[in-house]
Amino acid sequence: MNRVNLGWLSHSEQERVLKDIAASGATDVRLSLSRPVDKSIEALAIASRLGLRILLEIQLANKSYYPESARPRTGFGRLWDVYRLSDLDIDRYRKGLRDALRRIDALGIRLEAIEPGNEINHAGYNGDLAVYRKPGAPTPRTIADLKDRLAFERGLDNYVRVLEISREEVRATVHSRKATVVSAGLSDASAKEADKRGLERLDPRVFVAALRNRGAESFIDAYGIHIYPGRKAAGALATRVNSLLDFCQGADQGKPCWVTEWGIANTARSCPVDDRAREGAVRAMRATLGELMATGRLSAAYYYDWDTEPTYRLWRCGKLSPAGAAAIRPAEIEGRAR
Repeated sequence: MNRVNLGWLSHSEQERVLKDIAASGATDVRLSLSRPVDKSIEALAIASRLGLRILLEIQLANKSYYPESARPRTGFGRLWDVYRLSDLDIDRYRKGLRDALRRIDALGIRLEAIEPGNEINHAGYNGDLAVYRKPGAPTPRTIADLKDRLAFERGLDNYVRVLEISREEVRATVHSRKATVVSAGLSDASAKEADKRGLERLDPRVFVAALRNRGAESFIDAYGIHIYPGRKAAGALATRVNSLLDFCQGADQGKPCWVTEWGIANTARSCPVDDRAREGAVRAMRATLGELMATGRLSAAYYYDWDTEPTYRLWRCGKLSPAGAAAIRPAEIEGRAR
């Protein structure tokens, strides 16, 4: 289960949200280490006390990781202004992460996994990918065609160092030293969508190939990926998911995947909620994910979002929706529910 931006809430609001999640039967939560860091760590402590296992996404948009001279790339008001990975200061990143992990460790919190970065194959989260002043023109499909290829590749080199440092620092903790290291969950946004919105993005397979070529698999245990397949019939949904995850491999062949976000939309706002159509798609999605888990190509899947994004949220009309219950029903993976 994902719950974004808990660091922006008061302690009492964090308690309320996380208690609702724990009471729903969810077993694992994906939370963020972001500014304000103190408040982010508060949320981790609450989740840990409630018995929720934690996947910690480390937000690379944290300006503390960049030189004071660095400036975000503009989104021209259509997208966030974000920092360039090519500007990330490796030493600042190590210091910031080490300090945070030491504080988390001192509280006795155990992290199930860490995930440095988020959707860094998409201009929304990687400032080395361009946002065009005017949308509508064809956008790149390959690294060679990017507007600033050299900056992107410097950023990619930096990101591999981020993975190396993240692994070293989490292995140096007491409680989280066995945490799974997952690469940044990649966006599944299509080339057609990128053209329409006027931004650069790369297919996850292209991005993963670039990471492999740089030796990233020495520092990770799994690849992160996001899937928003739409409300499709079961067969079409399975085809979409299997195509997107074709780079995920069993442990004897390479690296498996973690789906760190997936979601099915329901635009209804009425109460009580009519969740019948979404519930069917959710069950089809769970069946497809289960098949991938059975082969060892997928190790975990986290639904997005609990209660903040109206279209995708599972907490509706003051309680967990029927689709929500289907989405977070624990699956048995190697004898454990996740």
